[in-house]
Amino acid sequence: MKNLPKIALSLIVAGVFSHANASTITLSTGYSEAGAQSSAAAYQSVVNAAVATPGAGYGSTSVASYDNLNNSSLFGSNSNIAFKSVINFGVSASDAGAWSFRSGVDFGRGGALFLDGVALDFKSNDMWWAGNYNNGSQFLSGSSALSAGNHTLSIYGLEGCCDGGQQVQFKAGNNNFASFGANDGLISAVPEPTTYAMLLVGLGLLGFTARRKQPAKF
Repeated sequence: MKNLPKIALSLIVAGVFSHANASTITLSTGYSEAGAQSSAAAYQSVVNAAVATPGAGYGSTSVASYDNLNNSSLFGSNSNIAFKSVINFGVSASDAGAWSFRSGVDFGRGGALFLDGVALDFKSNDMWWAGNYNNGSQFLSGSSALSAGNHTLSIYGLEGCCDGGQQVQFKAGNNNFASFGANDGLISAVPEPTTYAMLLVGLGLLGFTARRKQPAKF
């Protein structure tokens, strides 16, 4: 076990610098027969309850790209679906400022869009994006000024039948809209101060171990 400090340091460094060039996306689904809701908070509550105990035909997974995703291809079910999508991404100092988001969905019973826990948009009508952003009633959208650091975009929705493709996109400043995914150029997370503290502890442990191995000199 003499290499344990080096192994620990390697794991800490990997945690600090992993996923440096892309956002991270998690899609979770569950069974729900709930109808249209009256607020963004209601969609959040109903969907969270449904995805907490997914059954056959539903589940949770990380995805490489949020472009034309649907539950039937991922987990099997094509009806009575509660959707929860969570996208974690980092904003660099150079990209801080005005950001816009849009989510093309197939939510027959409506859905809601949240940024950092705050509702940006919700709709209770039948939404079928079908690859077209010309009709604002058929997708979720919103804008906000983002500071440098970590941010989370969350989408909640309900679909009765028949599960269609979905997409989530962002636009920083005057850039064009781009889909979240492995090649979106965003940083997945700006390391927190506690993470840097872990790295310093690891370096200290490695240095202490190396010092103990030095032979005594007289």
